[in-house]
Amino acid sequence: MGFLKRLFGSGAKTYASASAAGDPAGLYYFVQPDNCDEVIRVRINRENDLTLKDDESGYWVHKTVRGTKCFNLVEVDLHFDRSKRLTDSQVKGGKLVDEAAYQAWQAAQHG
Repeated sequence: MGFLKRLFGSGAKTYASASAAGDPAGLYYFVQPDNCDEVIRVRINRENDLTLKDDESGYWVHKTVRGTKCFNLVEVDLHFDRSKRLTDSQVKGGKLVDEAAYQAWQAAQHG
């Protein structure tokens, strides 16, 4: 529950970024593989990637992610409500991080 409080609480750290300009269907999340400093941006297409749950209470998506610098696999399961807002996540082999961590990693690669 701590994750959900951080995600939805006042002044919460969020783990998703708004859709990129020109990409209204995209939701972006950021993962860092275990034992690696690489941060990977994961795109979820809210129109094609999300699967309706059997009980029709919301949606879910499973992604297997591998970076370009670190080849550890990260398994990401994201659960959304009917309005396609994130309600729960499970990450195996890594962790969700915020967009600031992704931007910092990108800057370090180009700096």
